[in-house]
Amino acid sequence: MPPSAVEAKKAYSIASKTYKKTGKYIPGGGLEGLKKHDAILFGAVGAPGKPVLLSLRMRTLLIKFTDVPDHISLWGLRLAICQPFQQYANVRPTRVLPGTQSPLRNCGTGDLDRVIIRENSEGEYAGQGGRSHRGQDWETATEVSIFTRHGIRRLMRFAFQTARSRPRKLLAVVTKSNAQRNGMVLWDEVAAEVAKEFPEVTVDKMLVDAMTTRMVLKPETLDTIVATNLHADILSDLAAALAGSIGIAPTSNLDPTREHPSMFEPIHGSAFDIVGKGVANPVATFWTGAEILAWLGEGDAAAALMKSVERRSLDGRSGRHGVDKGGDGGGCG
Repeated sequence: MPPSAVEAKKAYSIASKTYKKTGKYIPGGGLEGLKKHDAILFGAVGAPGKPVLLSLRMRTLLIKFTDVPDHISLWGLRLAICQPFQQYANVRPTRVLPGTQSPLRNCGTGDLDRVIIRENSEGEYAGQGGRSHRGQDWETATEVSIFTRHGIRRLMRFAFQTARSRPRKLLAVVTKSNAQRNGMVLWDEVAAEVAKEFPEVTVDKMLVDAMTTRMVLKPETLDTIVATNLHADILSDLAAALAGSIGIAPTSNLDPTREHPSMFEPIHGSAFDIVGKGVANPVATFWTGAEILAWLGEGDAAAALMKSVERRSLDGRSGRHGVDKGGDGGGCG
């Protein structure tokens, strides 16, 4: 790959440190600056808080609180980028990497190779609702899910296209339309309409609670999965854990039209409790880098990076696995 093929243009100081200084995660003109790029690498976000010791019967429990609440960082930073940039398709691939032990029996390297596609622009995280009568006994809070035909249709088409591009051509549509009779019924109807455009894809529909069971008991029946914002958020964490560790999984926030930059990030959090200990597992960041390269059309470079990750992952005897992957730490350095 020529040195200029993929060029890192700029690092932006968009972080909790900035929020604590200015009251805003993204400074003025920040989004305009990000628009100039083809891809964004997003690091884990958070802010360490002061530890609090609690006595729990005969034991002492150490709890660390963040001094920036998670809902502030989510809405002030991540969603503040995803939503205006129309990154409506969140893609989370998982598979068992060499040297990684799945908690499922008989699952080895290369197994659990699947993709979860998450609606990333509306649904349960649409930001609609509110609170009233604060502090009173009748204090009320509402969280309103928004499902639009347009939003569902574009996500379903992307999901079917993804399933069609994979060897097995299987798509599972996750729903909860038995209990949620409005938004989820529309979700099902649009999925059925879009399915007619992709006769080569085998599709089945499954309730989200049943899907959790299927992922554990019959994982071999799954390949590409599409679900709502909330459902896929939960299922993708389960998928990563079943593949060995949530600490090694990447995620992509895509604008498939490429009118806006897409954003790529490790799925894991900030893990301030292990800062400076040399035990963090960097696989998710490198895998995320491979996803960026693939998105930018640098397939050979992406494949080379993943092969390097797999070689290091396989070398468990070296003690180079992060503690979340069964090694004794040491990172990859």
